[in-house]
Amino acid sequence: MSDNTPTALADEQTRHLKKSLGRFDIVFLIVAAVVSVEVLGQVSTFGAETFTWALVLAVFFLLPYGLIFAEIGSTFTGEGGVYVWVRRAFGRPLAALASLLTWVTQPVWVGGSMAFIAAETWNHYVTAFEAGSVTDYLFKLVFIWLTVLAAVVSLARGKWIPTVGAFLKIVFLLFFLVTTGIYAAKNGFAGISAGDFSPTLTGLLGVTPLLLFSYLGFESGNSAAGEMKNPARDVPISIARACGIAAASYLLPIFAILLVVPADDITGVGGLLEAVATVYSVYGPAAPAMLTVTGVIFAVILMTQGAAWMIISDRMQAMAAADGAFFGGFFGRFHPRLGTPVRVNFLSGLVATVFMIAAMQITGSGGSIFAVVLTISISTFLLSYLIVIPSAVRLRTRFPNVARPFRVPTGNVGFRVLGSLCFTWVLLGSWVAVFPGTLESVFGLDYDFTEIWGVSQGTFELFTLGTLAVLALLGAVGYVRGASVRSASGPRTAPEDGPGSEPDPDLVKADVR
Repeated sequence: MSDNTPTALADEQTRHLKKSLGRFDIVFLIVAAVVSVEVLGQVSTFGAETFTWALVLAVFFLLPYGLIFAEIGSTFTGEGGVYVWVRRAFGRPLAALASLLTWVTQPVWVGGSMAFIAAETWNHYVTAFEAGSVTDYLFKLVFIWLTVLAAVVSLARGKWIPTVGAFLKIVFLLFFLVTTGIYAAKNGFAGISAGDFSPTLTGLLGVTPLLLFSYLGFESGNSAAGEMKNPARDVPISIARACGIAAASYLLPIFAILLVVPADDITGVGGLLEAVATVYSVYGPAAPAMLTVTGVIFAVILMTQGAAWMIISDRMQAMAAADGAFFGGFFGRFHPRLGTPVRVNFLSGLVATVFMIAAMQITGSGGSIFAVVLTISISTFLLSYLIVIPSAVRLRTRFPNVARPFRVPTGNVGFRVLGSLCFTWVLLGSWVAVFPGTLESVFGLDYDFTEIWGVSQGTFELFTLGTLAVLALLGAVGYVRGASVRSASGPRTAPEDGPGSEPDPDLVKADVR
């Protein structure tokens, strides 16, 4: 079977998809997923130069990356997004790996990172409970499975969960920025100077993985492209708007945190809410109650953020399974009534639960655990883009005659330059995430691993490399087990027939109405 031809099972499953996503829905789904409020505190621990590097990457990474995937996402619109693109460019085996790395990032992130910061927030600002207690475990389990249930609901209804979360996120950040302005007018700033914004090599190596993790994922909405009303028309505009919202949602809050919280006092887990607690002092006696409400809202934002990613990434992995790239098709089923990949949804919940329990066994503070697990999530996510970005470039050159609703205004050489720039950034971030401290040693920079991470280097690498090894084994076994699906007959209908179908890009013209 050609790698450009979906399997009979994949063709069958697209019949369960319903056109539910308009431009408004796509923008807010992307914002809900990609704007990661929980990393604002972690990235701000590197001080004022964080803002400088965030601005540099916004111009020299986010802009070219957004352009590349606005073109690819509006041109190749099969359900499954990244999986479909890599399969067309390089074949099923690499597509299976890219899909697995992208998908598994989300349950690892939800179970080992999001659940931890939500618990920390609830513990400090809503109801106190002891770390490692039964209540702690129960809170994190409830958090994980609420995100799963939000992804199980039909997209026509479930899309409102991340939409509400995205709205709360934007309102929360705007209110924080306004309050910061009031606080600064009354109390001044935290002693920051212009020189503190000077970029350094240490800062570059420290913040690059976090910032890339924050800026990546705007093409993820295409995992549900078969459920978009008009992806050819809506994807480029949605990516542009979401990128603009995201850049502002990172740059302005980071700047605000740096202004009001001394650099030495910023922690990875609570950096943003520590800044919120500081500026809320302007509200006098109402501040404690406002902090409690903010803590609840923050936890809800985190849950909807995790739900948005599960809605997106679970669809991609389900299509990979239906296409014979992940076990024998068991996980490649969409619920006939809900139109959601329920089996993958529950697999994500199981992976998140296992990773949460494993992360709870790491010796160290809550902040150390959060940082280590967040870095593992960053590692798997960035590694997937070492496949995805070259695939996007290859799709530009391999299918030059396909109608493109949006075309990056460069020739193929210029497109390759943009892709190479993005690939170089991701390669740097991937290395630093998987092997922190190694480049610092090469350049003669001081790097106290235990002081920075709160765990030994051996523990860190065992957890990180162990996770990657397990994933490699899982991917290999899953692909071998999918042989029976791949060997089945191809689509029973013409490629362009049926809702959510995946037409051959050589045979159709894009709908740009």
